[in-house]
Amino acid sequence: MSCVEYDTLAQFEADAHKGRADALYNLGLAYSTGQGVSVDFVAAHKWFNLAAMKGSEVAKSWRAQLAAEMNSGQIAEALRLAREWLSLH
Repeated sequence: MSCVEYDTLAQFEADAHKGRADALYNLGLAYSTGQGVSVDFVAAHKWFNLAAMKGSEVAKSWRAQLAAEMNSGQIAEALRLAREWLSLH
């Protein structure tokens, strides 16, 4: 993925609110690689988890790779944030 611009991230977020798995996945990718945002594995795991729940197989793979590099507290926080996001959207 090339450098993600702010407008692109805003579009991903708008599409994520509509439940689009590809947008959720792209947000996870942005946060896991630092494209347009600071690297944040907790946020990336959250987005990949949400995309995986929508059926994205590639998001499941990325989520597993991230989880291997995270501690249990970080994973718990990511899961909490995903549940919170679901309850609001």
